[in-house]
Amino acid sequence: MNRRQFIEKGIAAGAVLSIIPDIGHSEPQKARTGEIARRSLGRTGESLSIIGFGGIMVSDEEQKISNDLVAKAYEGGINYYDVAPTYGNAQDRLGPALKPYRNKSFLACKTTQREKVGAEKELHESLQKLQTDHFDLYQLHALKTLEDVETAFGPNGAMEVFLQAKKEGKVRFLGFSAHSEEAALLAMEKFDFDTILFPINFVCWHQGNFGPKVVAKAAEKKMGILALKGLAYARLGKDEKNPYKKCWYRPATDDKVADLGLRFTLSQPVTAAVTPGESVFLWKAIEIASRFQPLNDDEKLAVQKLSQGVEPIFRTA
Repeated sequence: MNRRQFIEKGIAAGAVLSIIPDIGHSEPQKARTGEIARRSLGRTGESLSIIGFGGIMVSDEEQKISNDLVAKAYEGGINYYDVAPTYGNAQDRLGPALKPYRNKSFLACKTTQREKVGAEKELHESLQKLQTDHFDLYQLHALKTLEDVETAFGPNGAMEVFLQAKKEGKVRFLGFSAHSEEAALLAMEKFDFDTILFPINFVCWHQGNFGPKVVAKAAEKKMGILALKGLAYARLGKDEKNPYKKCWYRPATDDKVADLGLRFTLSQPVTAAVTPGESVFLWKAIEIASRFQPLNDDEKLAVQKLSQGVEPIFRTA
């Protein structure tokens, strides 16, 4: 992408559910024939596919399989790819696989390092492994506690690396991901981030009251909102076997639940939803996204009913 903005501008995110203030988003349009819809990423000027490629998908896969997965995703309209050092050898696999499409894709990376030295080392390692001279988006990864946020913003904290990297053109936009409402809200108070990557899931929303405050705050700040766990369903039971080794939770495998669940997420003021780590869910998400319509009133009630009695993977403390 040579550190310039895409020429193509996106159309703003889809209609917002009635429980979220209407911030004037319009229905997205197709980017090109044969591709899924794209939406604008907050105030960045970028336009992303409404489904994102979770880099953990290529972790521990052969390079040829990784190449094929990325090629098929790109051909299906995916231009947003997200990865992190914590995803095993995913960076090593994604770098070569994405190289043919790098100039036409949006690459996001993350770091769990909270202090300057570790963050700087990890940033340079990630750039090398992913075979790129810059990231379109660099994020504080998995903020869980208020201490995480304070450390990153403190003396010799990771944010010093982020700001310097942006000055040097090694990153274009700055964001964070979080699995805690408290941490997310504090991070947004501390800094005017371009994006947030956060779990936006129908069970968490209705049964855990997890998400509404964060989404409303991010929308108010006109941030790009990127969603996690759109195809998640519930926590695994104590003795429940998990056939999906790259999912620590029970994904939505039922077609109706998957359809309504992902459409719930995409009916929020989000830019895109990153899929679970198994490729079967990427293809399911692309299929749902290709015919996406915001939930109607009856479907909103159906989603709420589907969530009843289900233990959410996240809930407000």
